[in-house]
Amino acid sequence: MLIGEVAGRAGISTRMLRHYDRIGLVSPTGRSAGGYRQYSEDDVRRLLHAEGLRSLGLSLPEVVAVLDDLSFSPEAVVEDLISRTRERLARDQELLHRLQQVRLSGPTAWSDVLRTIALLRGIGAGSPSQRQRSALKVADEADRHVGVLVEAALEETDPAVAGAIHWALARTGDAAVPVLAGALRSADPGRRHRAVAALEKLATPAAGAALAELSDHPDPVVAARATLARGRSGSAAAVAASSPWWRRDATTWRPPTCWRPWPPRTGTRMRWPGPSPTP
Repeated sequence: MLIGEVAGRAGISTRMLRHYDRIGLVSPTGRSAGGYRQYSEDDVRRLLHAEGLRSLGLSLPEVVAVLDDLSFSPEAVVEDLISRTRERLARDQELLHRLQQVRLSGPTAWSDVLRTIALLRGIGAGSPSQRQRSALKVADEADRHVGVLVEAALEETDPAVAGAIHWALARTGDAAVPVLAGALRSADPGRRHRAVAALEKLATPAAGAALAELSDHPDPVVAARATLARGRSGSAAAVAASSPWWRRDATTWRPPTCWRPWPPRTGTRMRWPGPSPTP
């Protein structure tokens, strides 16, 4: 087959076929009566194999090495490709996250973009002191960087740095509450608990209300903090839920199943451990 026919069959350009020929990947081995180079069936088969390997992410030199060395282990090559693909996906995910943070900042000029990038670098630095300085520095523009600060609060494990981030978030009012409330449903317990801490530090009615709604949360830490938040808001149900049994709703009080007749059989008076209930 001539180069044009091979290009049509393989779905690649003649220019690329000539490049393959130059680097020794796939070279035509036959000649026509007119002196034109022709691809044999083996040449075409090698070309299709090369294209298949390229579709897996191998570079051209790697494809040449695999096709020319029959000792290559397919399993090792595939494992290496999987590892490299995961690394690339992680880099792409990080880039996507950074772009989303820049978009959330609502940039109106390239200077805004550069400030957001600088904040992202500072808030994600390896040094806790540098992260803390970045959080304190951004406080004057906290409204613009709510998304960045919330994500930092959900990831930060250093108490001092977290305190600086909470302080910066407090300057945004309730802007961070919806995102933090959503994080309470996260599958990661660390993010859930850090979201609880951030909402408690905001100490606004909206933050308390968002937390108080989750007193039935399956995470005991979130449920306990939510019950306390309901109690602070004056909810009767929360007060009853967090009180000992002898203080709960006196109008419907019933003695526990272990209650003994009064006075006790020993003849001694038992002191009630709290306010006397109303039978």
